[in-house]
Amino acid sequence: MNLDHRYAIDLQWTGNRGSGTSGYKDYGRDHVVSVEGKHPIEGSADRVFFGDRDRWNPEELLLAALSQCHMLSYLAEAARAGVVVVGYTDAATGVMEQTSNGGGHFTSVLLSPRVTVADPAQAELAAALHAPAAEKCFIAASMNFTVEHAPEILVLA
Repeated sequence: MNLDHRYAIDLQWTGNRGSGTSGYKDYGRDHVVSVEGKHPIEGSADRVFFGDRDRWNPEELLLAALSQCHMLSYLAEAARAGVVVVGYTDAATGVMEQTSNGGGHFTSVLLSPRVTVADPAQAELAAALHAPAAEKCFIAASMNFTVEHAPEILVLA
């Protein structure tokens, strides 16, 4: 059985201001990420790298992918364990270190999921499910930096 999954996107740079990359400050960082049948994502660089702050930057998209992946893995674990989750939010943060050669890399991400469960008796199990969810998150497993979790479990009032 083949368990490989393949993904493809289209990327188009839309930041040519008429002179291409004639100088570092002469071109826009705007681009569009698209997949057939889905809404396009308008991207740019982070503002500090002369990007458009109104568009998603790659660093935000990486953080969003980690947060989404953990949530989806967690919800699956909860369903398998019979834990009824009725709410889930996350306030994820990440640290990227810029290197002297102009490159950089993420050094850590902290996911702060806030999970609401329906039954107070399930709160302890709900908290414990973050560990197996983290192990099963495809995106986190692909990173070479620490992805930490600081979950909070709430009970539906």
